[in-house]
Amino acid sequence: MHDAMPAHPVLGVIGRSGSGKTTLLEFVVKELAARGLRVNLVKHSHHDLALEPPQKDSARLRMAGAAEVLVASPYRFAIVHELRGAPEPSLAQQLARMGPADLTLVEGFKTDPIPKLEVFRPEVGQAPLYPHDPHVIAVASDSPAPADLREGVQWLDLNAREHVLAWLLLQLENKLEK
Repeated sequence: MHDAMPAHPVLGVIGRSGSGKTTLLEFVVKELAARGLRVNLVKHSHHDLALEPPQKDSARLRMAGAAEVLVASPYRFAIVHELRGAPEPSLAQQLARMGPADLTLVEGFKTDPIPKLEVFRPEVGQAPLYPHDPHVIAVASDSPAPADLREGVQWLDLNAREHVLAWLLLQLENKLEK
């Protein structure tokens, strides 16, 4: 069974730990939202998630065996779904649970075949991901583009976040097509 991706644009934001992904995402989300765009975000973690204090009713009921707990308030709601040994849902399955958006940004799921922007800083001391990932369509970096950059990959100045934003807005106009 093939998982269908949503009809709206999805862009992965990948990079090594400490490269500045969250800082860039924070800027981009704020700017897109200020323009009236609805932006969803999927953040993958390899760690357990502690979303509620263990003594709260919702946590106690979840730990008692509830498969899903929806906690609602006048300000927000959250659904906590216990996998209880079941496989982690695919990115497409996770996206299907989310509401409609003009753009969904995905941090993590770096092996999924979605268009990606890599945040790359050489001083982090780890190799870039883009040479080995054909789905990387752009790299935001604080270093100059290498001479052997694969054709079709945009090289963006990470220190000029407005240019990264302008590139993303152009991609949205083109629906993130390669």
